Amino acid sequence: MNIQLSDHFSYNKLLRFCLSPIIMMVFTSIYGVVDGLFVSNFVGKTPFAAINLVMPFIMIFGGIGFMFGTGGSALVAKTLGERKPELANRYFTMMVWTSLITGIVISTIGIIFMRPIALFLGADEAMLPDCVTYGRIVIGFNTAFMLQNLFQSFLITAEKPKLGLFATVAAGLTNMALDALFIAGFHWGVAGAALATGLSQCVGGLFPLIYFLRPNSSLLRLTKTKLELPAILRASANGASEVVSSVTSSIVGMLYNFQLLRYAGENGVAAYGVLMYIEFIFIAVFIGYAIGSAPIVSYHYGAENHKELKNLLHKSVILLISAGIGMLLLAQFLAAPLAHIFVGYDPELFAMTIRGFRIFSLLFLSAGINIFSSSFFTALNNGGVSAIISFLRTFVFKLSAVLLLPMIWKLDGIWWATIVAESCAFVISVIFLFAKRKKYHY
Repeated sequence: MNIQLSDHFSYNKLLRFCLSPIIMMVFTSIYGVVDGLFVSNFVGKTPFAAINLVMPFIMIFGGIGFMFGTGGSALVAKTLGERKPELANRYFTMMVWTSLITGIVISTIGIIFMRPIALFLGADEAMLPDCVTYGRIVIGFNTAFMLQNLFQSFLITAEKPKLGLFATVAAGLTNMALDALFIAGFHWGVAGAALATGLSQCVGGLFPLIYFLRPNSSLLRLTKTKLELPAILRASANGASEVVSSVTSSIVGMLYNFQLLRYAGENGVAAYGVLMYIEFIFIAVFIGYAIGSAPIVSYHYGAENHKELKNLLHKSVILLISAGIGMLLLAQFLAAPLAHIFVGYDPELFAMTIRGFRIFSLLFLSAGINIFSSSFFTALNNGGVSAIISFLRTFVFKLSAVLLLPMIWKLDGIWWATIVAESCAFVISVIFLFAKRKKYHY
């Protein structure tokens, strides 16, 4: 039996509905890791460091797709809860067109200015060519990347999470196969990694677009509409926390790289790259749950079903805290095997990566609640609170910690910075959840 947004959600039903987006996000993270795995082992640690240097900048623009997706799906799901399906389809269509237009503009600008951007990010003579090559190719596929991120949210709102999972798995398998072919087979280096990523994003972005262009059995379909700026701005403002998170995380990621170059050189950047790849996989569970549960929250908020909102929040907190504890234990156990897969060929880098990951993994205890809290307020169409949580978590707290802690503990201070930032954000998330409970009746 299909699970509908209007249902009452038990633990079992909530996990079943969110399972597809969780797997989808984990799989997305895994196939992102494959790029780094192939480059690190088949091309070398300098190209691997180059990719990790330019990646934070590229991820900013994927965040714009998430912004349109999460903000737009919150508006659409709320409108569906208010029993206005035609208006919901118009809003949905506007967000798709906005993503297409924005993606094309960003790709053009990014390709033109990638070299000065790479220099600004700190690329030296050895890393610059690889930074420019990888950056230009990947940013050229940015429209497909934005669509892929957009549809990850809207396929769940359309009550088609399994279709979203299928699109992501297809994209991931494409990326893995092309990485093996282009890097290990054709020896195209970072250009091969970038092409594999870009072509896989086309699969993940264009397949759902074709689905919604045709008659379908979901709650949503593309329809004729004009672009209404107030609705687009409202959805974008509500989803601003996603782009805030993406932009600020990328800026802080650049600062992390600057600090790592200062305290540990190229090895520090490479070790941090491994930590980011592994963290993406673990954190993807929290992101997938947040994406999966958000349309449910928006629907019941629109339907004024306050009892179900309280039920969703209570169960989500218990699930996320339990998952965080489990992830911490798993990460401690897998630190050495995972580090060996990426950098086992370099003993010094291997040891640095293991130590960093054992410290870094403590973030799992609080990150789940922080990610969910931001998503929860986006789903309630309160983009302001959501953006504040994201901004403090991904920028203010991390920026302060990564600047101050290395002065005391040097390289270890960089690893501890994220833990301190997530702990501070946890306090802020709890304060907002408590303060807003009467307004939203959860």
